[in-house]
Amino acid sequence: MEYMSQECYDALAAELDNLVKVELPKAQNELSEARAKGDLSENFEYHAAKRELRRLMGQIRFKTNVFQHAQVLDTSILNCDTVGLLRKVEFTNLANNARMAYTIVNPHEANIREGKISIKSPIAEALLGKKVGDVVEAQAPVGILKLRIENISL
Repeated sequence: MEYMSQECYDALAAELDNLVKVELPKAQNELSEARAKGDLSENFEYHAAKRELRRLMGQIRFKTNVFQHAQVLDTSILNCDTVGLLRKVEFTNLANNARMAYTIVNPHEANIREGKISIKSPIAEALLGKKVGDVVEAQAPVGILKLRIENISL
């Protein structure tokens, strides 16, 4: 089961719809046009179109699989007692007293620029299930971070 926000679910549905209804027919048409040009063994356009079609089919299979296993998480039933999926966590890095805030999201909607980190990231994994005031250690590329949870919200 892939838990995600309604926004992520809608974006995934739109992306899959675009791939199936727009990109796939376009790629199939390009392959047909390249095939019609003759000798397939030396036809670069044919091989490029075939590669593109395989790439699209792989994307469609992957996104279809994610979509079939997707479950929208109802944020109205979530509590803010502990850190979990779709919760915004404010914490302080105890090494330099820098305060940060991130929303923990499904890996498909993670975007550090928007302040969204994957639930599978080392920091999120260290924070999961913890409460306000807890101090956790998270393994990061720069080393071990000691973090104190300041606030949990939706």
